[in-house]
Amino acid sequence: MPSFLQRRFLLAALSLASAFGSPLHAQVKQAQNPIIFVDVPDLSMIRVGDTYYMSSTTMHMTPGVPIMKSKDLVNWHLVSYASDTLGSQDELMLRNGKSTYGRGSWASSLRFHQGTYYVSTFAQTTGKTYIYFTKNIEKGPWKAVSFKPSYHDHSLFFDDDGRVYLVFGAGKLRLIELTADASGVKLGATEQVLIENASAPAGPNLGLPAEGSQLFKIKGKYYLFNITWPKGGMRTVVVHRADKLTGPYEGRVALQDLGVAQGGLIDTPDGRWFSYLFRDYGAVGRIPYLVPVTWTDGWPVLGTAGKVPQTLSLPPSKGLIPGIIASDEFARRKGEPELPLVWQWNHNPENTLWSLTDRPGYMRLKTGRVDTTFLLARNTLTQRTIGPTCAGTTALDVSHLKDGDFAGLALLQKRYGLVGVDYRNGAKSIVMISAESEKPVELQRLPLTQNTVYFKAECDFTERKDVATFFYSLDGKTWKAIGGPLKMAYTLPHFMGYRFGLFNYATKNPGGYADFDYFRIADKTNGTK
Repeated sequence: MPSFLQRRFLLAALSLASAFGSPLHAQVKQAQNPIIFVDVPDLSMIRVGDTYYMSSTTMHMTPGVPIMKSKDLVNWHLVSYASDTLGSQDELMLRNGKSTYGRGSWASSLRFHQGTYYVSTFAQTTGKTYIYFTKNIEKGPWKAVSFKPSYHDHSLFFDDDGRVYLVFGAGKLRLIELTADASGVKLGATEQVLIENASAPAGPNLGLPAEGSQLFKIKGKYYLFNITWPKGGMRTVVVHRADKLTGPYEGRVALQDLGVAQGGLIDTPDGRWFSYLFRDYGAVGRIPYLVPVTWTDGWPVLGTAGKVPQTLSLPPSKGLIPGIIASDEFARRKGEPELPLVWQWNHNPENTLWSLTDRPGYMRLKTGRVDTTFLLARNTLTQRTIGPTCAGTTALDVSHLKDGDFAGLALLQKRYGLVGVDYRNGAKSIVMISAESEKPVELQRLPLTQNTVYFKAECDFTERKDVATFFYSLDGKTWKAIGGPLKMAYTLPHFMGYRFGLFNYATKNPGGYADFDYFRIADKTNGTK
């Protein structure tokens, strides 16, 4: 990377740290980039009246295709999931040694058409394209249809003449017409090439061909957003424009700064325009940014003098807790959902093996089979981690573990870390395991003679430091570090930022259980819980 880009990156990183960590942050009256410092990739966004909705990707997590709501483009909270499960294949169920890490459902497309909300996605795991629809995006119910094939990185598009399409592909982008209700490919429809080489505006030397299509129609013209990645360069926004849906299209590079790319356009009720995009930011994941958009000669011009601004003329963030991440005491009042939307299971859960009612005020995770590794264990309950720094704590009762059981707190990715209680040969031990080498290594083991124990994991993503530290406590007050620091890494096999996870699995005899008293998360930078 050229030295001036390095300097710019360092200045941006320092600015981020300052904005999130200094007392001056409380005085800032504008929004800051990134607008969400957690893993919320592949954004698709709409505005209905004065309300914005956004869908995102969570791949192997269940439920899937999260839906978020905002009134100001900055402060978001989860309101729904479009997908319960994609299916019951072994890969989705963590059966027979199979998994769907880094696959599952990918980039979704969110649309509102004639009073109905539509979310489409696709899955390599099943080889299908999925369309979810509802009249009430916040309360549902969602209905679903699916069909083959799996249309890669598609954009769902309702044209003014009532016809419905998907734009899809990588490099060579294609168009296919759907039925009027978007329930499948229209009878007799055939794929046609929309743009032969959508990567061309970024030059010939590419590592990633143009993908992540998002198609919009604004003032009679069609605008197609894509991401591409020149070799030795950075993630780049390419925009094509045409007077007709079928083209011809002309394209140009729309943004090339900090690697912020892939997304689309959104306008405000008062007529301002922004582009929603995201940035790869190491182990915390892919984090959303907004850049202002102006219009010149019918083209969207992204950024401020071609750069991603640090501040935005939008209201400041009130924090990510509890809208996207939240603590949970596991106590439920009558009528409350069993699991708040902030929680997702790692792969499809076995619902008979968890309970909030067997012992009110506790999350009970039971074992129903023998597993060999943490990554293949069922019913790990997860939440996102927060940048730039965060901590998650839990307390658990391990008096009903069976010999061979292992229960505790995880940071989930391929190079995961765990701290928990291992019950082996009639004795319990506190154990810290690191899979930094992509193989689990026990770094420390301590005897445990009581049934209640407390665990904590702290994450530091500042300037991509990407280091986690694990702790234990016997009284919930005095904490001691255990094992060693975990150097976290965003790996493509999992394709997801690190997540906190509560887990319990059996290695010898199923039928034991662990009771988790609470999970508490803190954004250490802002001091919020």
